[in-house]
Amino acid sequence: MIVLTNQQILVSQIEEVSTDLGEPDCKLVEPFLICDEMVLKPWMIDMTNQNTFMIHSDKILTIADPNSKLREKYEGLIG
Repeated sequence: MIVLTNQQILVSQIEEVSTDLGEPDCKLVEPFLICDEMVLKPWMIDMTNQNTFMIHSDKILTIADPNSKLREKYEGLIG
């Protein structure tokens, strides 16, 4: 689970990537936005069909492990 500095909360696979200074250094794979009452919506689905995104780590406020209910729901969606 990832909390971004813009207050969006995502559940996603995340990978740290070695890059040049100033380049995005985190890869989000299959990110889903957590909406009200644990409704998961693919992140940025209205704008792109991508399911992998690069972001700067300074846009991440914190990272935490999701509870088992959220993890199961997420894993069911990504299959």
